Amino acid sequence: MTGAGATDGAPAYRRPAREVCAAQRVDPAEGLSAREAARRRDRHGPNRLDAAERKSTWRILIDQFRSLIFALLFAAAAASLLLGETVQAAAILVAILINGAIGFATELRATRSMEALRALERVGARVRRDGADTEIDAVDLVPGDIVRLAAGDVVPADLRLVEAGRLRIDQSALTGESVPQGKTAEALAAEAPLADRSDMAYKGTSVAQGEGLGVVVATGTATELGRISDLAAGAESAETPLEKRLDRLARRLLVVILIVSAVTAAIGVASGREMLLMVETGVALVVAAVPEGLPIVASVALARGMWRLARRDALVERLSAVETLGATNVICTDKTGTLTENRMTLARIALDGGTVEAEGEAEGEEEAPFTREGETVDPQDHAGLRRALEVGALCNAATRDAGDGAPQGDPMEIALLEGAARAGLARETLTEAQPEARRVPFEPDVRMMASFHETDDGLRVAVKGAPEAVLAACTHVLRDGAAEALDEAARDDWAARNEALAAEGLRALALAEKTVTDAEAAPYEGLTLIGLVGLLDPPRAAVRDAVRATRAAGIQTVMVTGDQPSTARAIAEAVGLVDAAADAEVVLGSEMPAPEAMSEDERARLLSTPIFARVDPEQKLDLIRLYQDAGRVVAMTGDGVNDAPALEKADIGVAMGRRGTEVAREAADMILRDDSFASIVAAIRQGRTIFGNIRKFVIYMLSGNTGEIFAVSVVALMNAPLPLLPLQILYINIVSDVFPALALGVGESRADVMKRPPRDPREPILTRRHWSAIGGYGAVIGLSVLAVFWLAFRMGMSAEEAVTISFLAFGFARLWHVFNMRDAEAPVLRNEVTTNRYVWVALGVGIALLLGAVWLPGLGGVLSLVAPSAAGWALIAAGSLVPLVAGQIAKAPALRRRARR
Repeated sequence: MTGAGATDGAPAYRRPAREVCAAQRVDPAEGLSAREAARRRDRHGPNRLDAAERKSTWRILIDQFRSLIFALLFAAAAASLLLGETVQAAAILVAILINGAIGFATELRATRSMEALRALERVGARVRRDGADTEIDAVDLVPGDIVRLAAGDVVPADLRLVEAGRLRIDQSALTGESVPQGKTAEALAAEAPLADRSDMAYKGTSVAQGEGLGVVVATGTATELGRISDLAAGAESAETPLEKRLDRLARRLLVVILIVSAVTAAIGVASGREMLLMVETGVALVVAAVPEGLPIVASVALARGMWRLARRDALVERLSAVETLGATNVICTDKTGTLTENRMTLARIALDGGTVEAEGEAEGEEEAPFTREGETVDPQDHAGLRRALEVGALCNAATRDAGDGAPQGDPMEIALLEGAARAGLARETLTEAQPEARRVPFEPDVRMMASFHETDDGLRVAVKGAPEAVLAACTHVLRDGAAEALDEAARDDWAARNEALAAEGLRALALAEKTVTDAEAAPYEGLTLIGLVGLLDPPRAAVRDAVRATRAAGIQTVMVTGDQPSTARAIAEAVGLVDAAADAEVVLGSEMPAPEAMSEDERARLLSTPIFARVDPEQKLDLIRLYQDAGRVVAMTGDGVNDAPALEKADIGVAMGRRGTEVAREAADMILRDDSFASIVAAIRQGRTIFGNIRKFVIYMLSGNTGEIFAVSVVALMNAPLPLLPLQILYINIVSDVFPALALGVGESRADVMKRPPRDPREPILTRRHWSAIGGYGAVIGLSVLAVFWLAFRMGMSAEEAVTISFLAFGFARLWHVFNMRDAEAPVLRNEVTTNRYVWVALGVGIALLLGAVWLPGLGGVLSLVAPSAAGWALIAAGSLVPLVAGQIAKAPALRRRARR
């Protein structure tokens, strides 16, 4: 992982490019040979930073025990040892280990799954080897490789530029500069700071504009980025907001637990009870109250959520994104590739003499590549059609892979290449006859691209771009094979034809050309319009259902596109985003005032607008700010280098995995490997499910622990025998806090989870209503235990059998209590709890452990339990079922309201 940032003494940026290439022993026209590249790879190692190493297994294990709750349990174990309760201390440690092991296994599985998915998202690099351009994993780059750069690329290694065509690079990752810097291939004469080295491109920076060619002078940790990677390696991962909320909840609970335990022990001593007994009672209360599973619930639920999303081709880059997804109430989505398939085909060519269909049937023929009014059109015999196809192929940045010949590049450009190839006008053949002398890359501000080609008559300038931009640059139109002046009436006619194509949902591009003598001539002046092409990108099949689901979930879906209003309307209607395209309001980016300059009426209008068209990157930022100022939680999709600021600004930045640039992926919180809008909706469903499951987990666990505290505190203050001993409480907590509680935490989505409005992102895990439920459930559970304990004594049973009855009644009551965690309006027999297979497994394990506590040789003696009589089992059954029945009765009114609706 080394390189040669300074070649033979002088730094690379101070030496001419040819000298740097010579020092690297490489010819820029040929690149390295595969054999030489392999040899250098063995010597220098992979082009990877140490900071990118995966999270170790030991680190995942240790992280499970970093919790105040576990610290208190360790203290309780130490206190038990001091009191001579060795078995109790060991049991507390076992409880800690069980919880830690479950958290470790779940997080390890999710972490390794995400790492495997990230391995599929490797950064690519376009290199020249053995004289041919090809794409490889950036990790395989070596010093001396010749790398091609284009807008949207992340620079894969430190490069000395050999060629630079209007190249501008965003160096903020290294220098903090907010403005992309212009680059050149000319060497610097003097020493210069990193930010001013205009002939260098550094690993981790991003190409904002233009194209370039460079020779690798450093890889891996030898790069400028590698020199500071140790800072990143030492950084700790931040807790998610949900984990912070749970941590605050745990701190408050610990304070309450310690106060209740101390007060109960003090009152008992003051009333004449033995000091040692009250200390043991205090330990029992601590053990009873501490929710052992709380430290791992967030990591388990979030990690499992990440794993489920990975199965849906959604790569979550930040754990907090899983939680934020659940509160998302606005989705700003791109059109191309997200709502549509991004599988473009050439469908129509509008020429001065009429419109040619690129797909269709001709009379008397089974199929024809080009037709007009049912008749086959031969491009070789139609000058306008031929020249349109030629310009589409010449002014084109798409390429073919050197290996399998598959087209690579923008789907629109691939469609133009393939359309021309169907007419026998392959780009390779065209450029052989008309070599490319200059290329002007597409620029978002200009919305056009141009290429210059050598011909016998001079330089042919081929131009394509947005119809409005190209039309504005044209002075003539091709008519019957000759250029004629383009008057205002003709301009209006072409504008109407453009609108007609867009209204059919076609992506329209204009094609134009001219002939010049100077390769440095301005490309976008005095052009001759050839025609328009309509590219078909059909809507994704699953999008309509996904949009319907977002509506039902109270989520506003907004199309934000750079395309024309008519095209945006047509696609919006096709996917169900609007009911009727003709009635849908579309706001152009140019019509959006800055958020601080908006009136309240303007804000209200924009907040309700379903479609924004011709939007530039700065306007996307303004739009996100508008929603966020209104208290919305915004998910924004993007794929281009210009989308990166918006992806950073949004609450959830969603980048496209297939067509997204590396810059967009690095800025995003989540990457969709299938580029599908339906995957965003699935991710929101998962985020809602996780929050709901954690809430159920906490309510279940705290209500059960409250019942223990209630029962133990009451009898301690009454100077009566304890219904549950400390070791018994710990055993029950292992049975219920670990297995059923965690089963609730990893359950599947509730059937109606996407039919409810999004939650307020400021809403706490437990609201006042939930605290009331915890208190109510806890009181019922505690009273039922005390009731069977008292009845056992009244029926003449021994103290050991009475304690056994209260132990089993409480243990089974907590197991059955899991069914009280169903949604109040869900059916009693079929709901999100009863259909959770993990719950049934947990119940089976729990029942076995409770019965084993009584009947397994040795275990009953350790826990001070005896086998109950038939009357005792009747008390156990009654006492354990009372909380379940009470809970179901409490939910009955909600069920009746649902039935009436």
